[in-house]
Amino acid sequence: MEHITITVPAGRALRGKALAGVVGSGDMEVLFTADQGQTLTIDITTSVDNSRGRWEALFNRLGLVSTLPAGTLVIHDFGATPGVARIRIEQVFEEVSYA
Repeated sequence: MEHITITVPAGRALRGKALAGVVGSGDMEVLFTADQGQTLTIDITTSVDNSRGRWEALFNRLGLVSTLPAGTLVIHDFGATPGVARIRIEQVFEEVSYA
């Protein structure tokens, strides 16, 4: 298991909390808690060792297509593909935008 923490600039403020995915499914779980800061802190626990570069690339791509929200993102990954990871992350951001 590897633990990764990444902090990226955030450009939008949301309110609330959201959850997407289920760890027990062999997939991944993403929890987002919004705050009024100016950064998004991502706390990842993954079963895939040496994957920091993959996660950094994913958040760089997300930051290019959308303004990331301020808050804390907790990810429990058990080998999800980058496509599934992106879907789960976008799901929590969308869910909390309706809160």
